[in-house]
Amino acid sequence: MNRRVTPLSALAAGAAVVTVALTAAAFWLSYEHLHDVAAAHGLGHAPERAWAWPATVDLFIVAGELLILRASLRGTVDRWAIALAATGSLGSIALNVAGVGQHAHPLDYVVAAVPPVAALLAFGALMRQVHDALSRAVVTTPEEPVEVTLQVTPEPRRELAPAAAESLVICGGQTAFTPAVPPREVDSEEDTPPDRLPADEALNRIRVSWVMGKPVTEAAAWSTRSRSYVHKVYTRLDEERQARGDTDRAEDDAWMREQVAAERSEAVAS
Repeated sequence: MNRRVTPLSALAAGAAVVTVALTAAAFWLSYEHLHDVAAAHGLGHAPERAWAWPATVDLFIVAGELLILRASLRGTVDRWAIALAATGSLGSIALNVAGVGQHAHPLDYVVAAVPPVAALLAFGALMRQVHDALSRAVVTTPEEPVEVTLQVTPEPRRELAPAAAESLVICGGQTAFTPAVPPREVDSEEDTPPDRLPADEALNRIRVSWVMGKPVTEAAAWSTRSRSYVHKVYTRLDEERQARGDTDRAEDDAWMREQVAAERSEAVAS
């Protein structure tokens, strides 16, 4: 697929070409001068060693800049890479300037210092452009779509059946209302036993469990009613006992004994 050339991409390509040319020229001038310095100070009899010696200085700049680029792409700071690039740059500048010798014209020192400084700046600019290009490639790379399947299990709805109507009892000149049983809760299959006792028997078993101090879970299993329903009945019985006073606890115990005796009698008869 052909990519359309935009003004921004053309400018980026032109800047890259100029930067590469500037980097190559600056490194070549610096390398050449360092070769002359090595040849004039002890390596003139070995030309191959004189040509290899500048690499021990200038290649520190290349290695340091590449490590800085790698750290930048990772989002970290590599202090060792910075130290390598700084050591190579300062060493190259110092050796290029020192190779001019003493009592030279000031411009001779400037001419010797320009190539290593230009090489440092040009190579840094080149690495910056490489970093931007690699960053855009990483960001713009489309990711493969990932299919995610969600399985939602609907929870059973819990509805409240309407409360039974309160029966009106007229005694003499007084009107009294019998306490209504708390509204029966339509329970889910997980909370309600499959075999349910009649309402009166279940209510008696809940009251016996309440008097005996059994937990709600045990009372729910014995009465074949839900835990929420048993909890409501327990709460109503606690309120009634608190309204009567703790002195009526003996009545509850006597009632419980009667219920237990009646159940035993039924069991023996059956």
